[in-house]
Amino acid sequence: MKEVFAPHLGRNVKFGRKRPIAVGPRMKLRNYLRANLPTPPTSADYSAAAKVPLANIYENDTLGDCVIAGGYHITGVETGNATGKAFEATSAQIIADYSAIGGYKPGDPSTDQGCDENTALDYWQNHGFADGTKILGSLVVDASNWNEVQAAMYLFENLVICMELPDAYVDPFPSGSGFTWDVAGAPVPDNGHSICGVAYGPAGVTVCTWAMLGLLTKAALAKYAVTSAGGSLNVILTPDQIAKAAVKAPNGVAWADLIADFDSLGGHVPSPAPAPTPVPPPPVAGGVSLAQAEAAVKQVVGSGPVIISRTAAVTAATKALASLKGWPT
Repeated sequence: MKEVFAPHLGRNVKFGRKRPIAVGPRMKLRNYLRANLPTPPTSADYSAAAKVPLANIYENDTLGDCVIAGGYHITGVETGNATGKAFEATSAQIIADYSAIGGYKPGDPSTDQGCDENTALDYWQNHGFADGTKILGSLVVDASNWNEVQAAMYLFENLVICMELPDAYVDPFPSGSGFTWDVAGAPVPDNGHSICGVAYGPAGVTVCTWAMLGLLTKAALAKYAVTSAGGSLNVILTPDQIAKAAVKAPNGVAWADLIADFDSLGGHVPSPAPAPTPVPPPPVAGGVSLAQAEAAVKQVVGSGPVIISRTAAVTAATKALASLKGWPT
């Protein structure tokens, strides 16, 4: 297990991410993005609500548990932004997950062999994190497509970034937060590492690694977080994030397809609820104005579920208009 000296900590830290064993194709974000997805803002930062857990190295100085540490950094971001109280795992909880996912046996250094992100994501979907949250699943993001990266971060507020770091990233090692990792030579298999994305801007993604925050440029993300370089890029989906994303981009994501595919793979995402029966507004003398028609549609669609398929939305709108006395049939 490779170690490097971290000046900001005054001690060594470890790598520990393994290349995943191919287990078949994973669901890809691009398959669910529609052409009319609203343009994400040029920057967004979700780190402020999770300062404490993001500053926790989560045993990645003594263990090769970077995949686990990255997952719990994301948990801190997700819970902090959803509830205002970021979850911070204990050392015992981190070690328990590393043992379950990577086979580590406390007290036996020979079992500290790292782990891969696919196994971890599957475990967290089936067993949940230590705070009780089970992820709904994950989607593969194309690291070379900046629009897709922005959409993933904007909608779901996280990225699982796995790379084989070039030596220049750790020699010299960053002195603390504020570092920049750009394209810097070939990826090195011995430097397998998992980090998480917590913000993005015009230059790239803000990442958390080894209790530091720094910038991973767009070019570096596209070069190293791709399969051809031994890397990967995923986004974790949780119940809170699905609901929030549906509010941000109701017409830009094929929600019904996404949910159906998750459920077909063993997920437990509720299907979109049927459109409610519209409540007819008072009769209108002399026909129906455009404003009245719009109000009737907004009343019905707005009182429905957060996640609704296009077919259900059209059906609800049609019923609302048909209920208006004076609306032409």
